[in-house]
Amino acid sequence: MVEAVKPDVSAGEAPELPAIEANRPSGTTGEVDFWTSREVRTVIKSHVNYVVADTKQWEQAAAYLLDKQDVVEAFVKNAGLGFAIPYLHNGQMHDYEPDFIVRIKGETPLNVILETKGYDPLKDVKRQAAERWVAAVNADGRFGHWRYQLIEKIAELPTKLAAMTNVDVRQNPVMSHSN
Repeated sequence: MVEAVKPDVSAGEAPELPAIEANRPSGTTGEVDFWTSREVRTVIKSHVNYVVADTKQWEQAAAYLLDKQDVVEAFVKNAGLGFAIPYLHNGQMHDYEPDFIVRIKGETPLNVILETKGYDPLKDVKRQAAERWVAAVNADGRFGHWRYQLIEKIAELPTKLAAMTNVDVRQNPVMSHSN
């Protein structure tokens, strides 16, 4: 029930705002430093010098394409960052850790939570949590403009990213996803 209760902004209710952690600075990857035994790939458009792969090919292909797209200003693989979106499933709280955070070039830079997803029975639950997070952080306004993008076919990534440069983020701030 808690997840279903949302403010009726169209009726004048205040929008939902994010709960910001008080114990660490927000919005930085400046001090990312961790060890991993997973495979890593070097990248160019990230100040975190490696992408840590959670898959055999899927995320590596996405990182390669992100590095090659002109519309991408910067990106980071969400590994060791501590960035997670809380969600409720079967009465228990969980953390959803999306794959990438991408900054798209534009008059108003756009921050994109990018999820590359094959089969996942919780895909819709996680998507809804991410959309709610994006709506809250955009309503707050202190952290730039955000969107959520779900990619189910890696080959669609360049087209989806290019399309975001032509979107007025104030008109559709939440998401775009593949079906």
